[in-house]
This record gives sequence, C-alpha cells and structure tokens, in this order.
Amino acid sequence: MTSAIETDIAARVAAIDWDAAATALDGAGWAMLPGLLGDAECDALAASYDTPPLFRSHIQMVRHGFGRGEYRYFAYPLPPLVAALRRRLYAQLAPLANRWHERMGLPARFPADHADFRARCHAAGQRRPTPLLLRYGAGDYNCLHQDLYGEHVFPVQVAVLLSAPGGEFTGGEFILAETRPRMQSRAVVVPLAKGDAVIFAVHVRPVRGSRGDYRVAMRHGVSEIRSGRRHALGVIFHDAA
Repeated sequence: MTSAIETDIAARVAAIDWDAAATALDGAGWAMLPGLLGDAECDALAASYDTPPLFRSHIQMVRHGFGRGEYRYFAYPLPPLVAALRRRLYAQLAPLANRWHERMGLPARFPADHADFRARCHAAGQRRPTPLLLRYGAGDYNCLHQDLYGEHVFPVQVAVLLSAPGGEFTGGEFILAETRPRMQSRAVVVPLAKGDAVIFAVHVRPVRGSRGDYRVAMRHGVSEIRSGRRHALGVIFHDAA
C-alpha cells in the first residue's frame, strides 16, 4: 500500500516543470527546485540529526580534511520522506542521466526505477546508503568535492537546504565550481532559501562545443558559516562500497 508521504511526494515531484529543469541542467549543470519541502518538513529532518539509530555513520569533516562541520549517513531503511524523494526524483532524472551519458560517450545506462539501479549497485558491492544530513556551525565549511563512492555513479544528485539563510544562519552559501578544458575554473553561488532544492552534476557533464560535446568537471561545497547553524539534506542516488 502506498503511504500518504509517498503519494504527497509523488504529486509534488510530478508537478515540477522538468523540461525547464532539464534545460537548466544542460545549460549550467544545475537547476533549482524552489520550495520542494515545507518548513515543518525541514525542521523535522534537521531535528532527526540527533537520533543516532537513524544513521549508519557519523563523519567529522576536519578529521578527513573535508573542511569543518559534520554529517551523518542514513541507514536502511531510509526515513519515509527521504526514501520517497530518492525514488521519485530518480525516476524524473533517469532520462536526463541517460542522455548525458550518451552525449559523453559513457557506456552505462540507467533503469527507469531506482530499485533496479540500487540492485545494480548492490550487486557490485555498493550496499551502503548515501543520503545524508549535514550540520554546520559558525566557522564551518565544506571543501569543494565530488561524491563518488564506487564504480556505479548516477551523474546528478540533489541537495535541500533545511535552514533559513539570514534567520537561522548567515554565510554558508552553496557553491558549484566547473573546470573546462584549457580554461580557468568558474564558481557559481546557488541562492537557496529554506526548503529549496538544487539538482547538480556529481562529477562531469556534457557541454556542446564547435566540434561536438565535451566533458566539464564539476565540484560542490559550502562557504564558511558566519553565525548560527545550517542543516542540509543530500540525496545521492548511487550507494557506496
């Protein structure tokens, strides 16, 4: 039986203008989904950070040279809201992922249903769930990076800001950086509000050039938090080895 949360998220995701999102992703490597989650959903997810049984691991960024701050990877089974977002967003993004791989000459193609892609990951030894909650305090930041966890990588992922800029925290801008061949890197600040989501390239994306498509590398991070506390949800579609 389909749960009320699943039904609600399915309707919410289906109502998104996916043609516009695909155009933005093709053009810039990222796209905004304003108001994907409501304030109460954001607050509940942020509060769940302090419920350790929900998670499989707890990472202190400074110990690994990732920056400052911390995050926790959810354990299976995922919370219903997170699981529904992962399933429903994947179904909309799989066609774009296949088109990107075709344009970049990459052999992998992605099934329509996330359960089938997850089974592929698990068969290759990538069995650990990757959706995560991140928490930052004053002085914390996240270095530019890519979320690659094994052989199988879905080429886009989603982040949802769970805290209000200017109210619950200051600073902490979400940053994307792209590096094109023989060019200097370009950085973009994505103007997220509480509940907004951003879809962005995990690793590389195709860009149309005069001689056809070529690959552009992308990384993401978070600038220093000046005050308050910032929470975010990361929805990564491939699992980890």
